This record gives sequence, structure tokens and C-alpha cells, in this order.
Amino acid sequence: MAATRAPRKNKQQNGRAAAKARPASKAERKARTPARKGAAARVRGGEVVRKRRPRFTAATADKYELYQLSVQSPEEDVPFLARVYKSFRKRKALHFREDFCGTGLLSSHWIRQGKSYTAEGFDIDPDPVAWGLSHHFEDIGPDAARYTVHLKDVRQPSARTPDVRVAQNFSYCVFKTRAELLEYFTAAYRDIADDGIFVIDLHGGPEATENMEEERTCSGFKYVWDQDEFWPGTGDYVCYIHFRFRDGTEMKRAFTYRWRMWYLTELRDVLHDAGFATVQAYFEGTDANGEDGDGIFRKGVRGENCESWLAYLVGVK
Repeated sequence: MAATRAPRKNKQQNGRAAAKARPASKAERKARTPARKGAAARVRGGEVVRKRRPRFTAATADKYELYQLSVQSPEEDVPFLARVYKSFRKRKALHFREDFCGTGLLSSHWIRQGKSYTAEGFDIDPDPVAWGLSHHFEDIGPDAARYTVHLKDVRQPSARTPDVRVAQNFSYCVFKTRAELLEYFTAAYRDIADDGIFVIDLHGGPEATENMEEERTCSGFKYVWDQDEFWPGTGDYVCYIHFRFRDGTEMKRAFTYRWRMWYLTELRDVLHDAGFATVQAYFEGTDANGEDGDGIFRKGVRGENCESWLAYLVGVK
């Protein structure tokens, strides 16, 4: 089962995706810093003006870095997961498992919480795994040993029972039949600790099934979410992520997704069938302007009927 990486929606649909909704990463701060050495120069009114060269171009950009800058927000995800676990179990979650882990960015933030925190990642694609090991774990020295990555199908068991197991960025949508999805959720249920939780994120609303292309400006490039095909009879859809750059170049189809759209009620029912005694939804709130997501997820039952909404489902063993 190929691991896939999914988008986070734009600010209107998901407050976490906006650049100002999370602390700027080191790479983002660097991207905003004016170029100095080697910058192109021109003369204007007798004054030398240095023209900044774009940091990102289609020829030089790294798609994994762009994905992390535009889609992922571990600075918010890790505290949310820790808070949710503690609300159910009244203790700290220590061992973490990240399914479809890709570069392992979320796991790297998890283990940085302290010496007692450990993590496992599962993914069958060696390329993002290797990229992540060199970019997120080499700089933490011996502490990197608290992360174990497995080049295995996500339905395989953990080396150690996790307190928290996650499938982020809608990655489980690679399972297109109910039987496959139930097999995966059942494997997750059996794998987690007796007091463990399993967390997935999901999106929905009218815009989630439209043929549309959505562009969002990030620091030094534009992120494009392209919902290219959707078939209501099967729930199958094909989506792409493109990146566009200031110099006019474009990295087309940097990531491709061939998924099935699963609705919240379907997912909740399958989680119950897999054995989870409680399945709790957490919906994102609305910002003060009444239009944008505020990036804060709270327990809810009905949610809000938005054009596009984002939520978590938490399966409690």
C-alpha cells in the first residue's frame, strides 16, 4: 500500500494551514530574510540596489520541504494529541506511532518533548523516509535512537504498543473498500495499548467533492491543491499538489493522490466495528471574522455545516 501525503486546506477551511496560524519554521524565517551575498545588483538613481534571487524555483526546490512548509503543522499537532490523550487517561502519552509517516516530521517533534518520549513510524516508500532521517533526526544525536522507522505496511504491528497512534493528512483514504478500511482500523485497535487512542483527521463539505484548483501563497512559493476528478458513484477522487514559484516556474504534480472520499459517519461506524468503545469527534472552531478556521479543535457531535470543514476522530480503546 503506497504511502501518500495529503494537503491541509487553506485558511478559510483550516486555520492551521495559514502561515500565521503556526510559528514560522527555521526554513520559513530564512526564506523571508533578504538575500545578501551573491544577490543580483542594479543601479537606480546612482544607488546600488540588490535584487533578491528567489529561494525556491522548480529546478532547485525540494518537494518534501515545500510540502512540510505548506501542509504540516507539528507545532500544533503534538500538543493537541497530548492534550486529547491526557483528557481520557489522566496521564501523559509517551509512546507514539505515526502511520504513513513519510519524512517523520511529526515523530521528530514528538520525541523532542523529552527523554521519556519515543516514537515509531510506518511507511513503505523509502524516499521520504530517508529524506526525513537526514533532515529531522541527524541533528539530535543519540536521542534519534528513540525513533524507530519501519518500511512496512501500516497494517503491521508496532514493535511496542503505542499510547497514541495516528494516521494524519487523510492518508488512510488509500483504502478504497470498507473491508480494507475495517482491516486497517482493526489492526490499529489491536495494536495500541489497553489505554491507547487512535486518531485520524478528515475533511468534508460541498467543496471537498468539487472539481477545483485552490492556490495559497506561502513563504517564497505558492501551494496549489488540485481536485482533478471526483466520481460520486464510487467516492473515488484524484488530486494533485503543485508548487508555483516567483520566477514563473512550476513543479507540477509534485504529489498525486488516488483516494476514496470517506464521510465522518462512515468512518465512525467502521471504527466502532473495529472494536473502539468510544469514538469522539473534534471540530475546528471559527475565527472572530466568522469565515476562517481558528486552528482550535474541540469536542463536538454535530459540527458546523461549512463549505469545507476539518475534524479529528479519536477512537478510544
